[in-house]
Amino acid sequence: MTPNFRPILLSDYAQPRRRQLFEGMSKILYDGPEPGTYVLYFKDDISLDDEVETVSGKGILNNRVSELMMTRLNELGLETHFIRTLNMREQLVRATETLPFSVTLHNVASGNFAKRLGLEEGMLLSKPIPEFSLRSKDLNHPVVAAEHLTALGWSRFEEIDDILMTSQRVNDFLTGQFLALNIRLISFSLEFGRFYTSDLMDSQIMITDELSPDNFNLLDLNTGRRLDQQGIQDYPEEASEIYQEVARRLGVLGLDIPEGIPLSASQDIFSQKRPFKKRSLKQRKNPHGHNSL
Repeated sequence: MTPNFRPILLSDYAQPRRRQLFEGMSKILYDGPEPGTYVLYFKDDISLDDEVETVSGKGILNNRVSELMMTRLNELGLETHFIRTLNMREQLVRATETLPFSVTLHNVASGNFAKRLGLEEGMLLSKPIPEFSLRSKDLNHPVVAAEHLTALGWSRFEEIDDILMTSQRVNDFLTGQFLALNIRLISFSLEFGRFYTSDLMDSQIMITDELSPDNFNLLDLNTGRRLDQQGIQDYPEEASEIYQEVARRLGVLGLDIPEGIPLSASQDIFSQKRPFKKRSLKQRKNPHGHNSL
């Protein structure tokens, strides 16, 4: 052994950092550990009065709810990007080309949908009504027609047909699931992406993003209480309770978290500090303020 030689220890190697691809309000997207995959990380953040708030444990619950819903859709033959859960906050998903629009299916006239069309709040619709919206916060997510999507090259005619048919099947499934729990599904939003074959010669439309209380609009038929973002905006001090109630009814609350232990104690190794300022919900000056997301 040469003088001054020191063996290289495992501790000498820096841990590899995952490449962050995108960060939104509620999730972070990373490069996946396998080719053609991403890692979806669920955060505890919500938007309230145009500021970022923290609901401790919300990301854990949304991860579990989305896992449940995506798994059941896959079992029904509806293609989603979901592969498997990695830990309490992360999912392994297929890498897709995200389409620049979302589709919302309305079963009940409510919120902006009712206001735009001059409909009575809470009116049951004779049949579900789909609406396409551009995924642009700067443009306030404008409603667009299918002709916009095809004429501007954002989607193909056959893709629009697949998206509408898939959205209707998802609506049938979710409506039945929630009605069995005494919850009415007012509306929900879906995002879609193109999954390409290995030779990049063909693509398939599949459901992406998440299926959780963040994109469901729900009404508790027992109490008349909103179990969604509307309820959180109206009563922000009940935000944690709303997320937990939806998870409890779906049977996912407590599967990995012993009863009595706060959700904030169940953080995983990938938790990171965020560069923007957050406030605790308890510090709000006007806890009953309302501002639509």
